[in-house]
This record gives sequence, C-alpha cells and structure tokens, in this order.
Amino acid sequence: MEVSFNVGRCSAPDVPVAHGGAAAAESALAVVDPLQKRVTFNPRYEQMWAPMEGPIHPYNKDGLSRGMKNHALGVVEDSSISPFTFDEQYHTFQAFGYAADTSAPNGANLIGDPDKIKDNAGLTVFNIPQHELKKRKAEGRLERVQELEGGLDPSSDEWLAKSITSPWAGTRKGIQVEMTDEQKMYAEEHAKKKLAREAREAGIKPEVPDSTEFHGDEHVDYQGRSWVVPPADVKAANDRCFFPKRCIHTWVGHKGNVMTIQFFPKYGHLLLSGSSDHQVKIWDVHNHRKCVRTYKGHSATVRHVSFTNDGLKFLSVSYDTKIKLWDTETGKVISSFTTGKTPYVAKLHPDDDKQNVLMVAMKDKKVVQWDVDSGKITQEYDQHLDAVNTITFVDNNRRFITSSDDRSLRVWEFGIPVVIKYISEPHMHSMPSIAVHPNGKFFAAQSMDNQILVYDTKERFRLNKKRFHGHVTGLGCQVNFSPDGKYVISGDGSGRCWFWDWKTTKVLHKLHCFKRVCLGCEWHPLEQSKVATCGWEDGRNAGKDGVGIIKYWD
Repeated sequence: MEVSFNVGRCSAPDVPVAHGGAAAAESALAVVDPLQKRVTFNPRYEQMWAPMEGPIHPYNKDGLSRGMKNHALGVVEDSSISPFTFDEQYHTFQAFGYAADTSAPNGANLIGDPDKIKDNAGLTVFNIPQHELKKRKAEGRLERVQELEGGLDPSSDEWLAKSITSPWAGTRKGIQVEMTDEQKMYAEEHAKKKLAREAREAGIKPEVPDSTEFHGDEHVDYQGRSWVVPPADVKAANDRCFFPKRCIHTWVGHKGNVMTIQFFPKYGHLLLSGSSDHQVKIWDVHNHRKCVRTYKGHSATVRHVSFTNDGLKFLSVSYDTKIKLWDTETGKVISSFTTGKTPYVAKLHPDDDKQNVLMVAMKDKKVVQWDVDSGKITQEYDQHLDAVNTITFVDNNRRFITSSDDRSLRVWEFGIPVVIKYISEPHMHSMPSIAVHPNGKFFAAQSMDNQILVYDTKERFRLNKKRFHGHVTGLGCQVNFSPDGKYVISGDGSGRCWFWDWKTTKVLHKLHCFKRVCLGCEWHPLEQSKVATCGWEDGRNAGKDGVGIIKYWD
C-alpha cells in the first residue's frame, strides 16, 4: 500500500458551520481530498495533514499518486536547514570543533569545544576575516619549522634535509642500488620510445640506414649478364592490344599497401613497386616471377617510383621528405635529395641527354628542379596555390603540365618558371593522375568527380568532348593507356580496373581486382594482353589497412 500526506495549512479562522449538529460532526471528521476543487466546509489543521486512506489502484495514473508523489515511497519534504548552512556548520565543526545546535530556536546555542568557541567568538569558517586566516597560516608554518628543525645548525646537512625552508626540502638521498638486467632493458626501451616520441612531435623523421637484399639465385647468368639485362627473346608479338580476362599471377611480399608500380622501360621483364611498408621491391615478370631485390632506406610510405630511360637507375619518393636515386642492379643509393617538405612525384627529364635533370612535385605548392650531378636546385616553379600532384611532359618534352589540389592545370616551358597556359573552371576538380596518349596529341586526366577528362596537347590545350564515366576515383587512382592507344584503363576506389574504348568512350570490360582499392594499373609494354594492377586486400595479419598485393592479368 502506498501512503501519501496532504501538505498545507489552513489560513482561515475557525468559523462555525451553518448546518446542523449532525452535519457539523460529519464535517469535523472528514478528510480533505487533494483532488477536489471545492471545499464545502472549513477544514482544520489536523484534517489537512491527515493521511489518505485506502489503497491506490496500480494502473490508475489519475489516482492518489497524481500530484502527491515525489518519491517511490511517498512524499519527501525538504529539511528545515539549507545545504549552505549544513556545509558551513559541518566545516566549522571539522576545523574548530564546534557548531550550531539545530535543535535550539534559530540555532542560537553552540555545542563543542568551549575554548575554541571563546577564541573564535563563535564565528564559522565562512565568517573569519582573510587577514586572520593568513596570520594563523603563518603561525602554523612557524610552528612546523621549529618542530622540524629542533634547534639544528642551519649550516649542517641534517638541517638542509629536514628544514622546510631549505631549497632541498623534502629530498632524501637513498642508497644507490644497481639495476638488474631486466630493469636496464626496460630503461633502454623507455629511452628509445621517449626519443622517438619527441622526434615525432617535433616533426623529425627517424633515419633509416640504406640497405638492400637480393632474393635471386645469382647476380649474373652463365653468360655473365646481369639480372637487370632484358632477355634477348623478349619482343612484341603484334601491334594490336587486347584487354585481359583472368589473373595469371599474384605477387605478395609487401606488408603494407602497394602505392605505385612501373614496368621496366621498353621491355617490361621487371616490375618496380613502392609500398606503405617503407620499402621498394622489384619483381621478375618474364621467368620465375619472384621478388628479385628489396630496397630499404625510407622511414615513411613510398608514394611514387620512376625508372630512368635505360632502367639501370630509379627514383623513389617518400613521405619522409626524401627523394632517392638508386642503382637498380646493386641496390646502392647514388644520391638523395630533400627540401624538408613532402614530395609527391619525381621524374627525370625524358630526353636522353637530360637524364641529370630531376623534377619533383611538392606538397608546398612548388615544382623543384635539381641537377642530379651537383645536387643543387636549379629552378623552382611556384605558381600553384596548393599541393602539386603530377608532372607530365608534352610537346616533344619542351613543355610540361602540372596538376594541383587547387583544381587547376598549368602548362610551363621547361626551364622558365612562368605559366604559359592556365586552365581552371568552376566545375573542375583535383586531378591526381595524368597520362599522355601514345600519339602525343592528347592527355587524359583523372578527375576526382568520377570521370576522366581529355585535353589537347597543342597550343590551346582545349578540353576535348570525350568523357569516360562509371568508376569511382576516391583515392587518386592511376589512369593509363594501352601501348596502341585503343584502350583507356583506370583503377577504381572499389577495387576494380576499368577498360574503355578510346574512340567511342564506352566501357568494354571490368576486372574485379581487389576487395578494397585498385590504385595503380600498368599495361605491359610488349605483351599486348597483359596488365599489372596494384592495391590492397583485407588480411588477417595486415592490421587496419589490409595487405598490399600486385596482380598480373592476361
């Protein structure tokens, strides 16, 4: 049974009821219902505070509990003392040993230590003046000083250790104990982690020593030819290309996402790859199809790799702000370049007589030109308003095109840091990948609005009417051409590789390459029906990003 109480008092005088004696006796015993809107008699104090009688219906929301219940067990009234008054008296009693007697009228009496009441004149902790509190604090500190020092000589070592006024107060020199081997190992690991954290917070990339590992059987064959030299029987079967239909091989070796791939120039018997595991690997394509050599020297993701014209050297670009020129055969680092800013793409000039000119697209809105032989910066192209994504040479390598996150294309004369053509429209998006058609008259740009745009490479660099649709370009997937120029291929953010007809712009074929992302796609330069794609799959031991693999299609 739930019980509730009527709260309230009668402010009207005691007026006799106008009815007879029986009615007056009945009204004197009646209980005031809190839900009624009209009272036909003058209730007394006892009647208004009388408990309600009878059970409450458990499912009736309009019964006794409506308006009467503020607790699960009935009605709870506020106490006669406010929270502030309670806290004041509680802290006063804890500090001084006395408090107000709440049972006395208005708390007039004080109970507790009479000496403290006399010394403080009955004041609470909230009423003592600030100067009095400071005075008491200073006196307590002086008492502690005298107690700790105990008449010690201020020039003695014991006074230095004990006195709270000493600069060495609270210090205790214990016995030096030699650490165990386990403690030493833990201390060394802690020191390494601390240095790595400080370097990371300061934006300093950890140095990784340059090293290489050869995975092949022999560096030279029975005729004394290096493993880099292309086989003599490698040549094109015919001039027409065909799009592939099935996967004939999968290269697995990178522990992170494969960001970029490139075939060996002209022959394609080797495949170069860069990954987010900070490594560069080169794979055999023509014979046993295994990893031939691993190149280590970067401390962050390798974003781009690029062969020289003869394939005997290659460039690697990493987020650790370094561009390194490697010897393909020996794995040694020939040169290293950096401006302290993050590079995105690095290429050597395509002309054979200018292979010492290095062009690097930077995150800090610049294109930096180096002389590889001297290691000095010879030119800077700094007209973009955001990170530069691509460098593409056109017009017999006399000009080059750059695309940027500022949603524009700019055409430059090589060696002259002046824009000769500026392409920017309100509807344009960023273009993270550009490829030149084999005939040299057009270039295709991968636009981030899920389409591939085509521009002329003539003087006006006009936008062509061709559009290639259907794929998802979310992560800056690569666009490319078949060697005969009949097909356009592109990676896809959903793990597919798309094939379009160059003339009709129709989708001819789709390969479901990966479960997550297909970043790169490269057509073999000689074998017309074979394509290599890179991306990453979900892997049990690959963490949140999956495992990077390369697939070979025919």
